Amino acid sequence: MVATFVSKADHIATIPIIEQITVTADWYTTICLPKVITELRKINPERRIILHQDNASSHTAQTTRQYLTEENVELLDHPPYSPNDFFTFPKIKNRLRGQRFQSPEEVVDALKNAVLDLPTNEWNKCFKNWFERIQMCINLRGEYF
Repeated sequence: MVATFVSKADHIATIPIIEQITVTADWYTTICLPKVITELRKINPERRIILHQDNASSHTAQTTRQYLTEENVELLDHPPYSPNDFFTFPKIKNRLRGQRFQSPEEVVDALKNAVLDLPTNEWNKCFKNWFERIQMCINLRGEYF
C-alpha cells in the first residue's frame, strides 16, 4: 500500500506503507506528512499549503489536526461521500495492469513512474472534474448521484 499526493500540476510524493497494516495518526504525522510538506515547500517556499484528504481516522485525529496547524497547513474540507479516487487509481491501474513485481519496492517504483508519466493536462482535467464532483455532492447535501 502507498500514500500518494498530487497537485493540480504534478506528483508531489508517494510514500510506501510497507511496515503498516493500518495507517495511524502517528505514522501519518511523523513519516508521511513531513515528507509531503517538505516536498511542497521545496517546490514553492512562499506559497501557502492547502491539503485535501478524506475523512479517514488518521486524517481527522487530534494529533494530525494539531500537526497541520503547527505547520501552517490549511485543510480543504472533504464533503461526505465525495469520491476522491475516481481519477488517479483507474489511470494508474491501467498503466500497471499485467505487470508482475518481485518486491514491494518494485511496486512502489512502478507506481511512482506511472504517476510521474501522467502529463500536466491530465492533472488539470482531474482537478476540474474533481471540483465539479465536489460541487455536486454539496448541492445534493451528501446524497449519491
